[in-house]
Amino acid sequence: MDERIDEFLNFLAVEKGSSLNTLEAYSRDLRRFAGYLRQEKLGSPGDVDPEHLVAFLGTLKRGGLSATSINRNLAAIRGLYRYLLRSGHIQENPLTKVSLAKVWMRLPDTLSLHEMEELLQKPDDTKPQGLRDKAMFELLYATGLRVSELVTLTMNSVNWQVGCLTATGKGRKERIVPIGRVAIAILRRYMDESRPLLLKGEKTDILFVNRRGGGLTRQALWKMVKKYALLAGLQKKVHPHTFRHSFATHLLEGGADLRAVQVMLGHADISTTQVYTHVPRERLKEIHRKYHPRGA
Repeated sequence: MDERIDEFLNFLAVEKGSSLNTLEAYSRDLRRFAGYLRQEKLGSPGDVDPEHLVAFLGTLKRGGLSATSINRNLAAIRGLYRYLLRSGHIQENPLTKVSLAKVWMRLPDTLSLHEMEELLQKPDDTKPQGLRDKAMFELLYATGLRVSELVTLTMNSVNWQVGCLTATGKGRKERIVPIGRVAIAILRRYMDESRPLLLKGEKTDILFVNRRGGGLTRQALWKMVKKYALLAGLQKKVHPHTFRHSFATHLLEGGADLRAVQVMLGHADISTTQVYTHVPRERLKEIHRKYHPRGA
């Protein structure tokens, strides 16, 4: 099984162009599945039947994994078995009758307009690092970029004349996203005033750099967001993805078209974007309860 998993991961990397994060998650989930099969004395992928898979998912649930994590494991195993079937390693797919675990719809974590404004004001733009942090925050909120997309932006990613940037998302797919006048203004300041000081004579194509002139990590950005959220006195759990959730939610609350938001977020399926329609819907219900004579 381990050999087949390695072949599948190589297929995802070379043929499908899957991201490093996806490969790491799939590898972790599939190794766990392979370990379970060894415990059950199942040496070949073809020995697995639906009952084995359901039993494995049961162990994950009893181990405290959420429905979302269980679904991710199942998606990885399904992908592996589709590959094994197409490549002729198995004659039939035993997973066809196993459905996804039920996942309750959860509203994404978002900030209100006021809370977002408070957070954006916290970086001290009179200092090189503060100006960099402010530029990153404004860009995250203006574009809805993923963390991995932000930290891998290069100098050539920004089209200053048009006022947009090119982001490389999941599966190495590129998309063009508008930046907006506020974010592009602070980004220009960062480029002119802060970035040269942070580089200290070093040369790199990475857009956002650390104090040593190298690229920022996702972990560094997480710590940065947490620090400024505390300074802003926000009671909610705030993380880099909160900017992306708030970007989509505030656009839809303002009347943006769902398809346009889907394109800007880089979602392959519009059903992924539709989760954000639940937030404005709750806002509408709140307005109805407050202002309609029979809404309370």
